[in-house]
This record gives sequence, C-alpha cells and structure tokens, in this order.
Amino acid sequence: MNVIKRDFLPDDLQEELKKNNFDGSVAVQARQTLEETEWLLQLSDRYSFIKGVVGWVDLRSTQLERQLDAFASHPRFVGVRHVIQDEPDDEFILSDVFRQGIKVLEKYNLVYDILIFQKHLPQTIEFVRKFPGITFVLDHIAKPLIKQKVISPWKERLIELAKLPNVYCKISGMVTEADWFQWKKEDFIPYLDIVFNAFGTDRVMIGSDWPVCLLAGKYDKIINIVSAYMADFSEHEKKAVFGENAVKVYKLEK
Repeated sequence: MNVIKRDFLPDDLQEELKKNNFDGSVAVQARQTLEETEWLLQLSDRYSFIKGVVGWVDLRSTQLERQLDAFASHPRFVGVRHVIQDEPDDEFILSDVFRQGIKVLEKYNLVYDILIFQKHLPQTIEFVRKFPGITFVLDHIAKPLIKQKVISPWKERLIELAKLPNVYCKISGMVTEADWFQWKKEDFIPYLDIVFNAFGTDRVMIGSDWPVCLLAGKYDKIINIVSAYMADFSEHEKKAVFGENAVKVYKLEK
C-alpha cells in the first residue's frame, strides 16, 4: 500500500483531469467523519473543478437533521455515502435505524452512494426497493471477483438491482478487484458487458476511484479501460457515460 501512503490533494488530481479531458470531478468521502465532509466542501470552494461532494453524515444519529442542515445550504453538497462494506454485520443496510436515516435524505433531495461488496447485493436489492423516491448510485459495480474471473452470482444480482429505475451504476474500482500487477483491459470486458446490458448508457457513469486506483494503475490507464470499451459507441452515449449522467444524477452545475 506504499503507493498511496501520502497526502493526495486537488492539485494532484487537476493535472490528471486536464490530461484526460475532464472538466471536473465529484469528490467522494473516504473517512466517516463530519470534519472530512466539511473539509471537502471547503476544497470545493477553492477549486472550481470539484463540481460536487458526496460526504458522510451519521445516518444513525438522532442529530442527523442537524448535521444535514449544516451542509445542505452548500450548493456542492450533492450526496451521502456510508462504508457499508466495512460493517461487520452483512444485514447492516437493512437495520431499522439506518433505514430511518436514509428516509431523511429524501427530504433533502440528496443522492445516496452505495459502497458494498458483491455479497451485499441481496440485502441492497431489498433495501433499494423500500426507497423508490431516492436516487442511488452503486459504486465500483459492487466489486465482483474479477481477479478470480467469477461472474455469478454477481451477474444475476446486478441485473436484478438494475431493474429498479432509481439506481445508477458507477464504473470504478475495477482494477483493485483484479490482479493489481498483471491485469489486462480484456479482463474487464465480461463485467462491462453485463453492466451496460443491465443499466444501459443512460444509467452508467465513469469513476476513477482515485487515488486508490493507483495501487493497480495510473489514472489515464484506468480511464482508458472504459474509453477503449466504448470506442464503437455513439458520441451521445460516450458523453452520457463520461459526464452527462453524473451532471444529471448529482445535479451539478456545468
């Protein structure tokens, strides 16, 4: 993990965005603290390319609305994420107290990013069905076992989740689920086929998982996986996946 054992700040990313023809990015939480959410929003005030922030609030707290009120007036506070994958209880996402917190997000018109392992997909499907009025973004295509070249039951469960129209899928985090040092673009084609067939180009968006992706490849190599896959797609479809879907979902200012 030495590759990412240092500070990564907006100036580090800005050059990568320029090289890869991106106008901006959405910053997504890493630590589960209110202080980090506040810090990310402060960075977005200083760097215009940070178009939105998916932060963290304590969805189980009795002070949740007070926490949301503190951030809701900021135009770039666009969503919330909790690190479900690190919770020891696989049923965490279905707990009453967590679902009560998710219900509050609807009042604030916020997106919820879903960070899970593939084993959590059954619970996630049940969870999302309870909240048809909330927009969800599935991060990292639910982390299938790419290194082991395992497709099922991830495939069947992802297809079931995609039937719910309020769920979008972020293509990111794939290289760190593959062999870090020997992956090839071809390794991801079966998984990308399933994602695009399930969600369509109007509900898929590209993500980088930067800087974590650096464990397995440089930023431009990560982006090239998707751009190479989409080489024969229409320009309209490419624009949707490479930006317009994110603008729509997170209600970003262009």
